[in-house]
Amino acid sequence: MSAQNSAGIQTLLDAERDAQKIVQRAREYRTKRVKEARDEAKKEIEEYKKQKDDEFKKFESEHTSGNKKAEEDANKDAENQIKDIKAAGKKGQDKVVKDLLKAVFDVKPVAPSRIEAPS
Repeated sequence: MSAQNSAGIQTLLDAERDAQKIVQRAREYRTKRVKEARDEAKKEIEEYKKQKDDEFKKFESEHTSGNKKAEEDANKDAENQIKDIKAAGKKGQDKVVKDLLKAVFDVKPVAPSRIEAPS
């Protein structure tokens, strides 16, 4: 009976080893499949991101052409106004300088009026 028990125990040990091998292969397969799924998901995300970037660039190019024209017109208008302001400044520059020099050099002192002290 001892030999039979020993053989039964050995059979159980062999079955346990086989089960451990099967479990180990299942874990390896699962790990491999998870990695593949992660890689596939990353690839899909990159493709989706590229697609949305392309859509955005297309939208941006279609809608900014009007803005560029408006910006150019505003810049031209601003440049014209700056030229007008500079011309007006140059036109009156000599008179302003003369008036300033006259005010500095032609001093006409005026005596202050009597101020009464508060009681």
